[in-house]
Amino acid sequence: MGSSEDTAHKNQARHGIEHGKTARQNRKPTPTIMANIPSLPNIKIGNRERMSGVDTAWLRMEHPTNLMMIVGVMMFKERLDYKKLCTAIEQRFLTFPRFKQKAVQDPTGAWWEDDKNFDIKHHIKKVKLPGKGNKKDLEDYVSQMAGTSLDFTKPLWQFQLIDNYKGGTALLTRIHHCYADGIALIGVMMSMTGDSAEKSLIKPPPRDKKNPGPPAADMDFWTSVTKPMASVWSGAMKLTRGIVEQGLEIAKDPATMREFATKGMELAEELRKIAMMEPDTPTRYKGLLTGKKRVAWCDPLPLSEVKVIGKALGGSVNDVLLATAAGALRDYLANKGDDTGGVELRAVVPVNLRPVEKAGDLGNQFGLVFLDLPVGIDDPIERTQVVRARMRELKGSAQPIVAFVLLSAVGMGPKILQDQISALIGRNATAVMTNVPGPQKPLFFAGREIDEIDFWVPQSGGIGMGVSILTYNGKVQFGLITDAGLVPDPESIINRFGDEFERLVMQTLMGPYGPEFEPELEKAFGGGAASGSAEAPAKKRLKRDNA
Repeated sequence: MGSSEDTAHKNQARHGIEHGKTARQNRKPTPTIMANIPSLPNIKIGNRERMSGVDTAWLRMEHPTNLMMIVGVMMFKERLDYKKLCTAIEQRFLTFPRFKQKAVQDPTGAWWEDDKNFDIKHHIKKVKLPGKGNKKDLEDYVSQMAGTSLDFTKPLWQFQLIDNYKGGTALLTRIHHCYADGIALIGVMMSMTGDSAEKSLIKPPPRDKKNPGPPAADMDFWTSVTKPMASVWSGAMKLTRGIVEQGLEIAKDPATMREFATKGMELAEELRKIAMMEPDTPTRYKGLLTGKKRVAWCDPLPLSEVKVIGKALGGSVNDVLLATAAGALRDYLANKGDDTGGVELRAVVPVNLRPVEKAGDLGNQFGLVFLDLPVGIDDPIERTQVVRARMRELKGSAQPIVAFVLLSAVGMGPKILQDQISALIGRNATAVMTNVPGPQKPLFFAGREIDEIDFWVPQSGGIGMGVSILTYNGKVQFGLITDAGLVPDPESIINRFGDEFERLVMQTLMGPYGPEFEPELEKAFGGGAASGSAEAPAKKRLKRDNA
């Protein structure tokens, strides 16, 4: 015999179905699997607004050993003026009303609440970097801040101006994950910048509440960001782009989760795979967490070279970068004397589910896939091909939407259920690996050109490593964050990224990549077609690198 709560859920679901039938009589049918899910309004009470299920999930994942902050650093060759920084944040960052709200929890759930005592001075600090102001000093300081919690009595974000970094400036940013995901924060960053020093200092027009998205000039960029995700829907479930919005509606009401779960065997199978997933290979990258963080970043790679190598191998930029990361992780283990034979390291990879028309929205709109990285494979080309094959298989799966709805549902349910899901993910994965595409042109912030951008993704549960990849202005930036108790020297891993990419380049240039790629390889690396030999580009690159 069911409980009164179960009866209420059934009645609510039945009402939703009847409501959906009525709605369909008044509009053309849409070929989606959730056509009868009703639209549920946001709940607002006074100065409070109900937090979405998925944002609640990320809020409640906060733990002393894994803080749910996205940490980023912008680097400038010139000094950034503190007053201009404050003006830029006030005129551009705070046009998003969410950043003036606190994240609060009570027995009824999680809410966004207006901060009546909001003071911008609490969120912008000017600090001096200890030591000589070099990269090592900045890594040490960012590591300390990555393990220091934000103040939960205030909106959960902070900027720190560090004006003694290498004769220029570093701007440290910390924003709690419940406010936004990586793609949304790229949108925030673009709204705060201009394509010239002068434009970055001009007060922008008021944000249109009916259309808070990016300016029309940026739509080509946002289309390129969201376009790769079309295969998730069309290839796997044959859904229209509207499924994302309907997926967000279902996340607001856990009672409709049951109806969603019955819509297809594919979704149920993906859910079963997640629940029954075996733990990955035990390595020194897994273990008890201390809560002390270490961050590192390496010199950027030329995006043009990554693209041409990906094309020559029949893969994507993402395939090349993930395989390069796997090689660096392998080399670190081998250098420590660990056995790398047959090692598979599972990574949780976020997948953007945000439609282009929602590019200006905050919040979290991404799913997750679980990728087994072939760390045990030494040959860089073979490793890249394996990553490519596995990524193609995942692109045809429903894992992202299942993971998204699962997180949304547990965010609306009791915390103990969420803790169990978080523990499951942490037990079955070693790292979080995310790739965020940024603008491919120089940007200016508060009157200064941004020279470099790095960021570090938070980890949940028992995961102690995060690999962050960001493309900006023709360069690929790598960031690595680890738990200091597991990997106290992440720079020893991140500095291997460049070497692993060079190994892949050399073997690609020496191999039978096909004459159709010779012009691109010739342009990127030199030699090739002019010499009539496939080995010439590699020899020329060797000569250049050894100079």
